[in-house]
Amino acid sequence: LIYCQYSQNVFSIINSVQIIEKNAEPEKTLLTYLRRNLGLTGTKLGCAEGGCGACTVMVSKYHPHQNRIIHYAVNACLAPLCSLHHCAVTTVEGIGSVASKLHPVQERIAKTHGSQCGFCTPGIVMSMYALLRNNPQPSMHDIQEAFQGNLCRCTGYRPILEGYRTFTKDGGCCGGKGQSNGCCLTYGHTQEHDNSTLPAQKLYDQSEFMPLDPTQEIIFPPELMSLNKQPQSELRFAGERVLWIQPCSLEELLELKATYPNAKLVVGNTEKTLHNNVFHSRSVCIQVGASVTLTVLGDVLRAAVKKLPAHQTEVFKAVLEQLRWFAGQQIRNVAAVGGNIMTASPISDLNPVFMAASCKLTVMSKGEKRVLEMDGKFFPGYRKTILKPEEILLSIEIPYTRKGQYFSAFKQSPRKEDDIAIVTCGMNVFFKEQSNIVQSIRISYGGMAPVTVLATATCNRQWNEELLEEACTSLVEEMSLSPSAPGGMVTYRRTLTISLFYKFFLNVQHKLSLDLRKEVSCHDRTLFLCLQAVPPGHNSDDVVGQPIMHLSALKQATGEAIYCDDIPCYENELHLALVTSTKAHALIKSIDTSDAMAVPGVVAFISAKDIPGSNMTGPVVYDETVFADDKVTCVGHIVGAFVADTQAHAQRAAKAVKISYEELQPVIDAIANKSFFQPVRSIERGDVAQGFKDSDHILHGEMHIGGQEQFYLETNCTLAVPRGEDGEMELFVSTQSASKTQALVAKALGVPANRVVCRVKRMGGGFGGKESRSTILSTVVAVAAHTVKRPVRCMLDRDEDMLVTGGRHPFFGHYKVGYMNNGRVLALEVTLYSNAGNSLDLSLSVSRALFHMDNSYNIPNIRGTGYMCKTNLPSNSAFRGFGGPQGMMIAESWMSDVALSCGLPAEEVRRMNMYKEGDFTPFNQRLDQFTIDRCWEECMQLSDFNKRKDAAEQYNRQHRWTKRGLSIIPTKFGISFTAVFLNQAGALVLVYSDGSVLLTHGGTEMGQGLHTKMVQVASKTLGIPCSKIHITETSTNTVPNTSPTAASASSDLNGMAIYNACQTLLQRLQPYKDKNLKGCWEDWVSIINLSANGFYKTPDLGYDFETNSGRPFNYFSYGVAVSEVEIDCLTGSHKNLHTCIVMDVGKSLNPALDIGQVEGGFMQGLGLFTLEELRYSPDGYLYTRGPGMYKIPAFGDIPIELKVSLLRDTPNEKAIFSSKAVGEPPLFLAASVFYAIKDAITAARAESNLTGPFRLDSPATPERIRNACEDKFTKLCPPADPGTFIPWAVQV
Repeated sequence: LIYCQYSQNVFSIINSVQIIEKNAEPEKTLLTYLRRNLGLTGTKLGCAEGGCGACTVMVSKYHPHQNRIIHYAVNACLAPLCSLHHCAVTTVEGIGSVASKLHPVQERIAKTHGSQCGFCTPGIVMSMYALLRNNPQPSMHDIQEAFQGNLCRCTGYRPILEGYRTFTKDGGCCGGKGQSNGCCLTYGHTQEHDNSTLPAQKLYDQSEFMPLDPTQEIIFPPELMSLNKQPQSELRFAGERVLWIQPCSLEELLELKATYPNAKLVVGNTEKTLHNNVFHSRSVCIQVGASVTLTVLGDVLRAAVKKLPAHQTEVFKAVLEQLRWFAGQQIRNVAAVGGNIMTASPISDLNPVFMAASCKLTVMSKGEKRVLEMDGKFFPGYRKTILKPEEILLSIEIPYTRKGQYFSAFKQSPRKEDDIAIVTCGMNVFFKEQSNIVQSIRISYGGMAPVTVLATATCNRQWNEELLEEACTSLVEEMSLSPSAPGGMVTYRRTLTISLFYKFFLNVQHKLSLDLRKEVSCHDRTLFLCLQAVPPGHNSDDVVGQPIMHLSALKQATGEAIYCDDIPCYENELHLALVTSTKAHALIKSIDTSDAMAVPGVVAFISAKDIPGSNMTGPVVYDETVFADDKVTCVGHIVGAFVADTQAHAQRAAKAVKISYEELQPVIDAIANKSFFQPVRSIERGDVAQGFKDSDHILHGEMHIGGQEQFYLETNCTLAVPRGEDGEMELFVSTQSASKTQALVAKALGVPANRVVCRVKRMGGGFGGKESRSTILSTVVAVAAHTVKRPVRCMLDRDEDMLVTGGRHPFFGHYKVGYMNNGRVLALEVTLYSNAGNSLDLSLSVSRALFHMDNSYNIPNIRGTGYMCKTNLPSNSAFRGFGGPQGMMIAESWMSDVALSCGLPAEEVRRMNMYKEGDFTPFNQRLDQFTIDRCWEECMQLSDFNKRKDAAEQYNRQHRWTKRGLSIIPTKFGISFTAVFLNQAGALVLVYSDGSVLLTHGGTEMGQGLHTKMVQVASKTLGIPCSKIHITETSTNTVPNTSPTAASASSDLNGMAIYNACQTLLQRLQPYKDKNLKGCWEDWVSIINLSANGFYKTPDLGYDFETNSGRPFNYFSYGVAVSEVEIDCLTGSHKNLHTCIVMDVGKSLNPALDIGQVEGGFMQGLGLFTLEELRYSPDGYLYTRGPGMYKIPAFGDIPIELKVSLLRDTPNEKAIFSSKAVGEPPLFLAASVFYAIKDAITAARAESNLTGPFRLDSPATPERIRNACEDKFTKLCPPADPGTFIPWAVQV
């Protein structure tokens, strides 16, 4: 191979295939190239900012300095194609396939039920694969570190870690000999309990797994090895807007920087320059080349810490502590230490450490070289350094520490893993020899100003309480923030500066006294799983009740599962990008598209004037528009759309359009403005006024529950294909509601619904977010396709999706509770306000919150009123639980307040007020088959609640600045759509002459395993193996007028419809079976072709708010959870130590899928109640528009000990094969973590002599936890008075 012929081309090898890309576009990412140019769609787009890991691939290259081949995981969405010259790239398709042979990494995640929607699965597979290429026998710590850059919204993470634990050194199977209960791996290290519900059957058999054989992996291409050893020459790639120049020597780089002083210096994967060496210098520092990646830096510093005396490595250990939580592994593998310095971020993790350590930087330009110290002058302004434009950063010197010198680094962020800092700092103190007299202190903070700031002091003072007091006072004055400061959380950030210094003070004090014990308890993450898989006596031949793997799991693990955007492009296809409003409430004066239409490849601008039918749309009430016509009512309101030959061109055009507005006053606070949708609904039972009179005490309280983004890994996507005759249109959509999509598209196009076909293969997650809001994109894409008469595709970027689609309704609740001295609640009056946004959407159904205002408690006199707030925010919509979790959360708030007021244990007060069998709810529905009491007792026993509580109290007596809390929370969740007409389903069963069965039903597959369960139902009913049954898709031309796949009711409804269809078939077959009793299925069906429709409607449903009568729900699902946490009172961080869940799912159709739903729902609830925070400006602009700013739970957020048990012997006669719905009910059980946090805060407040009820809003973020733990430090940083400033963010 003669490379010189391709000197201006990118040459790489992808999945062992040589790729030569001539005239590579510098702005094109590897992900776009893989998907659009090569058709390798296994690698997914989840966020386009390196925050979710769905696009992870492995890059391999020969490293000339190390003279070895290195393999590392990277984010393909960030990697420029041009940076992969002379690299080998391996994608998920390159390691195995269902058609040929699976790789063990793919097999194990599938067979251990670690793939639900499957959209994140290829990225997780590739992160694990890259780890195993470097370390075939990793530890669990290595695995968790490898997954820091990967997110999953479905599974709850446990099955992924359990599956991949089998690759670890100690992950081998005990063969069932490890314990009497079964396999050590499948069940974890469970403890014995009386009346235990330990399983009788495993969820998977590890003995079936293929062994990992490192010798069989793909070898590094020899041609790349030889090319990398040859002399290199400069490369240039000219794109439409960008010139990419890749020098091959330092001299060339300096010459280029002199010629192009304002050009960006991209390090990433290049490693062609010389400034990426690491070497020790003069025994006083480690000098690190600026292009050294953070992964290599970590390796070098770890080696130094291991080799050098401890007193010399204080700074190194501090840097390593920051690197541990710096982004994800994929980012650390390519991000350079110099890049971190030169981006000059005010919240940089490393710059405060380098500044506090007085690191020296060598900078260079053509003809000049100088050394700078990182001091208070290095960052003169926001995102600026004192380097000249033509200078480059060559290296950084990280100094050794000396005896008598102590150094620490701290980072506080909303989430521990892969998160940007709120406040970060480096602290350096030097003592006079053999004394506790301070010679100098140097402290640097990030997050307290537009730049990294330095506080220095030189003094001859003892390290004692007096110094602490003076230092805190000084820091409060020096680290001040405007109450309107960007980023918000001003009181918290100011408190953190002194709280973190106090941590440093204690740390140094311990070291000075040679007492190295720290008040920081460390927990190794050990995952436990205790569950009922298949009850004893279950017929193993009965497919229903068996833990069958998700039918698409293997395809998802290999990247062969097809999602909407994976459908190959049509020959004349166009791409669409939205134009959205930047104002929350305004009149549109003009739209100037002249600059946008000049962008290459742009075909058309689509707006309201192009709609052939009606511009009015909406899932229930037509109060929305497809395109804003003359007025916008929220930021993100769709104004128009551009169609172009590529997504990049369409998006560029969308940014170039100029819209002129006449601004109107937006409504953000609906309560103050009395802005509500109608009707206002209420439920009342008993005599509330008399109940308050009879009560010993009355308390009032309030609680705000923040909204939540669905964050399905696959954003909304639609492909519209006009068929060219009779107005026909075919839609491929990622939606939970195919029929509603069909209806609204037909309305916009002005055609009957029979001209529009909507197809749904699968979704990469939904959670309610694709029930109605997916139609706002589908209608736009369909109108565009109709206008240009060509196929049009659009998959939203993550920031667009979060902006336009809304999410879970934020709630505000006010309550008045009357109760007796013993904690018995007699009367409740609660008012609930839900923020609906700018349209009604499905907010009427979110009135489910009123049906759950009691949670599981029997309140004899109760009144609840619900308001739907109309605001100038994007319309909020369905999200797992549909208002239920918010209503129950406020119930637990007043229950917690009652317990605190009475001074009684919360678990006793909750148990006392709990419903019993045969009781009636506030909406007068009788509770039959009530199992919460059983769930409660089993959960108390399984969690060792009393023993655990005693231990927590003992811990709290011994620790001042960390506290533990414990809580047990029940849930009662009603199953049915609250809109009665939706409680119906249809199915079509086709039997072919070869005996194979094609099954179609009205439900959609979004990861919950609905198709798998439906195949099990059909298999059991027809008496044939699952292998004979296939489901291709959900489509409106096979089953019409379907209900959305929502409200946890899809298995119940569609399962019964399939059962009815199968029964019809069996009745038709019976005469042929009677004639040929010795025949088989194939013999009977070969005589005639068979097809049957099935239909099911839930009987006896209907509720009237006026009379408070009827049955809104078919039945209830029940569950109980115990959680224990540990909070850091100084920072507000918390650890999830233990969670035990007992769930009543009736007779489970598939225990593996049901447990996956329990764990996944719990983790989603954990995000809702402790982590995820949507932040809006006072003008209605959403700040949190991607994984960088909006944090969902990561691998490290799972409880250290997790037990899940399915309640046995609880058949449910009201659903298919005695099962129960399981999708939504478990989510609220994560409230046990929230109230465990509140219990720990109560213990912390007691140290400051604060007792009784206190308000804690949801989510319980570190900010809220810290501010609630009032102490001497919080008193130094009082909040500014409301009304005296304009806040950066407001509560909506």
